[in-house]
Order: sequence, then C-alpha cells, then structure tokens
Amino acid sequence: MSKNNPHIQPDKFRDALATVQEDGKRNWIYPKKVSGKFYRWRTYLSWVLLAILFAGPFIHINGRPWLMFNVFERKFIIFGAVFWPQDTYLLIFLLLILVLFIILFTVVYGRVFCGWACPQTLFMEMVFRKIEYWIEGDANQQRKLNAMPWNGEKIRKKGIKMTIFVLISLLISHTVMAYLIGIDRVKEIVSQPPAENMAGFIGLMAFTGIFLFVFSWFREQACLVVCPYGRLQGVLLDNNSINVAYDYVRGEPRGMIRKNVSTEAPALGDCIDCSLCVQVCPTGIDIRNGVQMECVNCTACIDVCDEVMEKVDRPKGLIRYASETSIKEGFQKLITSRVKGYTVILVLLVMAFVGLLTTRTDLEATVTRFRGMTYQEREGGLISNLYEVTFINKTFDQQQVALVAEDGAFQVEVVGDTNWNLEGQTKFEGRFFVTKSKESMVVNQENITLLLLQNGEVIDKVKTSFVGPVN
Repeated sequence: MSKNNPHIQPDKFRDALATVQEDGKRNWIYPKKVSGKFYRWRTYLSWVLLAILFAGPFIHINGRPWLMFNVFERKFIIFGAVFWPQDTYLLIFLLLILVLFIILFTVVYGRVFCGWACPQTLFMEMVFRKIEYWIEGDANQQRKLNAMPWNGEKIRKKGIKMTIFVLISLLISHTVMAYLIGIDRVKEIVSQPPAENMAGFIGLMAFTGIFLFVFSWFREQACLVVCPYGRLQGVLLDNNSINVAYDYVRGEPRGMIRKNVSTEAPALGDCIDCSLCVQVCPTGIDIRNGVQMECVNCTACIDVCDEVMEKVDRPKGLIRYASETSIKEGFQKLITSRVKGYTVILVLLVMAFVGLLTTRTDLEATVTRFRGMTYQEREGGLISNLYEVTFINKTFDQQQVALVAEDGAFQVEVVGDTNWNLEGQTKFEGRFFVTKSKESMVVNQENITLLLLQNGEVIDKVKTSFVGPVN
C-alpha cells in the first residue's frame, strides 16, 4: 500500500484486507453498477476475448487443433505445432519468455492485464456480475434481498440466478476440457452415458463445481488470496509504473463542493469525498489511499470519478492511468534503465527460442540397449546386441522410418515387422538387433552411430554402444 499521499494520516492506512472484517469474517462486497468510457471499452474487449476463448477448441488448421494442452498424454499443440516431452526445453524457454514479458509489462503498465484480459475478471465482471445485476438489481437491492427472510421473491431470484450460473459453469468446464483433451473427445464423453466415460464425467463435474464456487462465492478472493500476481506487483512496480491512481496533488484536501460555487471552500481540492470510487470497486478498496495489492486496475473508479467531476464542473482525470512520478512531479518517464534491461533479456530469449524452434526435428528416436541382456553369439561368428527404440512423430502425417548403421561393419536387423510406419502424432516402440563379426571385435565395448532415416532421407544420428568379446 502506498503512503505517498501526504494528506492522509498514517493511522488511516489499512493493515488488513478490505474484504475481511475485524473479527475475521468475510466482508461481502456489493459493487455498484458502473458505466463510462473505460467500462464500454472493457465490455467490447471482453466480447472479443470470450469469443476467442470459446471458439479456440473448434479452430482447426489442416484438420488439427489450433490449441490443445493435453497434460494427460504430455502433448501440447500451440498454434498448430505439436510439442512432446522431448520438447520440454522449448516449453521452458516459452515459459521464461512469458514470465519475463509479464514482468516487463507490469513494470511499465502495472496490472492492466488483470483488469482488461484476465479470465477471472472477464467472467466475474462481464458475465456473472451482469447476470446478478439483471436478476437481483444494483448493490443496495442485492443487500436488501440477502437480508430479507426466505420468501417467494428471494427463492425465485436466487433460484434463477444459480440455475444460470450452473449452466455457464458447465459451458466453461466443457471448454476447459476441450483445451485439455480435444473437442472430439469431449463430444464423445457428452454423447455417451457417464458410466462409459466415468473419468471424463467426474472431471467435467469437478471443473463445473470449481468454477461455480469461484464465481458465485469466492469471487474477488481468487485475486486477493490465490493469485500470486497481486503480491508480485509489490516488487515489480516502481514510481514510474503506470497504474490506476488518484491524483492527491489535485484532489487534497477533500471536502464537499458544488458546481459553479468557488468561494464556498477555496482551499479544498477537487475530491468532494463522495466515496463513489469505493462503492464501485469490486475488491472494496479506497483508491485514494494509493496503490494497493487488491487493486486489479478495472478502471471502475476512473469512470465514476469522471462522471462526478463533470457534475461539479471540474476537469476529468482526478483518478486516471498515471504513475507516482507523473502525479508528484508532473512528467512521465517510461523507458527507464530497468525497462531497458528487461527488454534486452526478453529479446535474447526470443531469439534463442526462435533458433531452437527452427532447428527442431519433426521426428525423434531414442535408442537404448535392452535391459538385463548382454551380447549373444550366433552361428557364423557373429555377435549381436538387442536394442529398444522409441520413435515420436511430431508431425500430423504418416512417416516411414528406419535405422541404418553408419559403419558398414555393423548390420541392423529389425525384430518383427520390418516396415516402421508411424501415424501422425504417435509414439512407436520397436526392437532390433545390431550384429558384427566376432573377428572384428578389438574392444569389449565400442560406440556406434545409427542413422535415422525419414522417408528414405537421413535426418539425424543416434549414438549408442555395442558390447562383445574381444577376439
């Protein structure tokens, strides 16, 4: 919590969450309806983001999903490209890039992501909260409804609201499952009796219960208690970071003023102490106390304050996107040495990721000598070793693969079907022997190189070892 406002006494600053009462009980937040420029822009953006979110599982490129995060089979499809466990290093780079981008974005623009693009905020404020306003009314009407005994009106309104909440939670849970296992698998689970897909059914019901709990009861506590981003901002933000901020230089000292009356209180600032900025806040904070952990930069306080400033004939922007430096000193400095340092590291990581991505092979093979077996001596003076091979086809097309020894002294004999044909996005395990003349053995163990062929072309080299008796 910021203490930069010199007009606020130190004992006015909170040492507890706004949603927790002194006795430790939950302080239920009833934010008032808000309207204004920023709220309209957030609404339009939420339509776009929600449309992308729900359409994502249905988007296919060349017959394959655009996005899928199958943690169960450890297979990820990102923008049409498949990533397997063998590509973990790429995912780590991608995660580092994402984390650093969030850090850089937060250092410059604060928690703008939380207020404008976070799924928690999108669903809570732009879906569930609007349904609640539509059914139960504004903040005062909701308080009155919750305080009244259970009668026909309360049962009807609460029943309708919870029914809609359950249906939306079901829709969200099916969408999340579609991102995890694919839309085709979700359709299969939905179209069959629960007993035939009990694991999938339980998963869908669990996700539905979690989303219903979060959006109907837990609400802003998900941002304050569960999400670590709010706590990270304490170490990421500085005086040059842009946040939703109250201009205490212009607003203090507070006091009631009236439109077109300037002589009544000439020493007062522009803030009329109406507390509407507190009443519309979905996390229950007073933005006039400075930057706080609970603030998600939703801009509700900006819209309501601008409306008040118009009514009292004062300039808009008493609460606005600004930094502590711009409020206190009157100028804004975005490109600091800290921002430059993060930017350089981010660019280097992106370049490294692109380099690794372009050199990534579409087919990988892992060769190991068969466990628990040593060499075998054959008729004709041959020594053989048994191996296991695991192929992963990262493409969506069928591939014919083969292994050939680089050194002509070794021969590869496939066990079983000699044609290794891999379907798209599959893993295949096979066995093969490598043989060598006993007369040519000069050491007990030597390294050999196997050429990996994809559709007849050499794409990689796999190294392993060969053991046998010295002649």
